Amino acid sequence: MAALSCQFHPTIYKSCRHLKARTSISCSMQPSQSNIKVIVNGAAKEIGRAAVNAVTKARGMEVAGAVDSYLVGEDIGKVCDMEEPLEIPIMNDLTMVLGSISQSKATGVVIDFTDPSTVYDNVKQATAFGMKSIVYVPRIQPDTVTALSALCDKASMGCLVAPTLSIGSILLQQGAISASFHYNNVEIVESRPSATDLPSPDATQIANNLSNLGQIYNRQDITTDVLARGQVLGEDGVRVHSLVLPGLPSSTTVYFSGPGEIYSLKHDIIDVQCLMPGLILAIRKVVRLKNLVYGLEKFL
Repeated sequence: MAALSCQFHPTIYKSCRHLKARTSISCSMQPSQSNIKVIVNGAAKEIGRAAVNAVTKARGMEVAGAVDSYLVGEDIGKVCDMEEPLEIPIMNDLTMVLGSISQSKATGVVIDFTDPSTVYDNVKQATAFGMKSIVYVPRIQPDTVTALSALCDKASMGCLVAPTLSIGSILLQQGAISASFHYNNVEIVESRPSATDLPSPDATQIANNLSNLGQIYNRQDITTDVLARGQVLGEDGVRVHSLVLPGLPSSTTVYFSGPGEIYSLKHDIIDVQCLMPGLILAIRKVVRLKNLVYGLEKFL
């Protein structure tokens, strides 16, 4: 028995302004009776271990391979502190893992938690073995996304590039877009426990989304160069303030103001588990794609 589930959505690269917009998502019939075979590339990382646990608990899918250059040879189940080993050793050769799983003819998905410099080659390898890809790699370059899109179009192979896998983060972005049509003043305040990658990808994404709407914000001091006023992202006056204090949760708040009122939207990330519902949704959706889609929000 086969199932087909498709919806029409415009695919717009919001954080990569010069990339072309797509107007459709191509889908295909997929068998529904067998488990999706999932390979986790970057399995020894915190997010990789969380993904292994999440996939193991989810219905209709199973961990079929674990790739990393760390803890090679260790059972991924033991690395993830599971009660029973999965009898799947961590390997540092993606091609070997892909080859062994492709022989089963099952539907396969590779989750990539690696590095921007290796993403293209990883997806290319997965595509060669007939497997779909989910890419969650911070700071992936627009040129890489463009090249991946061309690769997936040529091979008619699905791939999701996700700037975030957090459903809460996506809802915050969507809420900010809706509010921006009613307020002329907006600022973003974020907190992080460490100073890596600031402004954060989440704050940058929100600022880019708001700047794409043709609105000019904070007109009273849009040209000020006072450092305490924060960094302006984009060309439309959206300011970002980043707090770095050990012990703080990763938090993003968008403040809007109008005559006599303040409207705020806030999202806190407690730990990596917040990404797992989005990841499971991505796995279920990507197996039906035949092209590249940028952003998990296309499936919400």
